[in-house]
Amino acid sequence: MTLVDDRVLEYIDEHGHGSPTDMKENGPIRYSPQYISRRCRTLADHGLLTAVGNGVYTITEGGRKYLRGELDTSELESDGENGEGAAQA
Repeated sequence: MTLVDDRVLEYIDEHGHGSPTDMKENGPIRYSPQYISRRCRTLADHGLLTAVGNGVYTITEGGRKYLRGELDTSELESDGENGEGAAQA
């Protein structure tokens, strides 16, 4: 997990949904939309976000638990094809 991951989860939790462009233009995230998009895909691969289409994401209950400090991300497994674990997120 990175600081950007925390900001992404916080933004989407507060706004209900968001795209990397929204987060760059309207949020506190000062990275490129391309980088934010990569982090969103990684968070979705680990079950913290859900891609709803057109580059828009929503937060999952797991993402909310992470924000509340109730989830140890080292226990998460990737849902992605690359098989990376959350410890590498």
